[in-house]
Amino acid sequence: MRKAADDVHVERREYDPDADHSFPDERLNTVLERITTDPEIETYLEAQNVNAVTRKGYNDHGTKHIRIVRDRALRLYELLKRGGVEFNGALQQGLEEADESVIIALAATLHDVGHVVHRDDHSYYSIPIAADILDRFLPEFYDVPEQVRVKAEVLHAILCHHTEEIPLTREAGVIRIADGLDMERGRSRVPYEKGGRGINTISSQAIESVALCEGERAPVLVEIRMNNAAGVYQVDSLLKAKVDHSLLEEEVRIVAINSKENGEDSLVERIEL
Repeated sequence: MRKAADDVHVERREYDPDADHSFPDERLNTVLERITTDPEIETYLEAQNVNAVTRKGYNDHGTKHIRIVRDRALRLYELLKRGGVEFNGALQQGLEEADESVIIALAATLHDVGHVVHRDDHSYYSIPIAADILDRFLPEFYDVPEQVRVKAEVLHAILCHHTEEIPLTREAGVIRIADGLDMERGRSRVPYEKGGRGINTISSQAIESVALCEGERAPVLVEIRMNNAAGVYQVDSLLKAKVDHSLLEEEVRIVAINSKENGEDSLVERIEL
């Protein structure tokens, strides 16, 4: 972490994950409509919260988390493309450019489905479950060769949202980073300490908002607003690990602003990842 310069003059645009977003690509919009109305997928998204929340005491990993990650992943993709970043997953499989966002949407939707087996090592359990869902889902949109190639890229992105696996595609890198961006107050990926006042608990309540904007020095500016300097722990301990080895380290600039401690006693005013 390093102190950020004060020369950030970028229009800040909040991104509301609960809003209804449409995208210019008709293929993506068609796939999204099917994803969000598929009974099996929707049931998995509800069921995967049982092990994560009810049994293990972690924070939400269900329907709302998936919607936030998917929308932020697609927003990241949109900004990166606008900034001239080239994606390699679909390209190297001989797929079309329109398939890049489809891969991202599917991977974001299914990345946590392995929680129905166990919270621990869930990214590995997600692979066979997601593979079965994709085998049913993809024939509606693709012929067999394209089904196999899209499925391969989606499964790679799902696996690599786990920080122990290194993404080989920028599509996978987008999923990895977007997963870490679900971090507003009460939604941190770092679990709470029940009834405690440790750094996990304090820092998880410190993040007030996450905004994705066009950047000047990088295609994407992620602006994180905190109400307490303890929020630095969330950014440094979680988000840094997600950005590292994402293939997008130079394309995504992350700035955290402590908006409530701007006096002389402030420990942190602005930091940059």
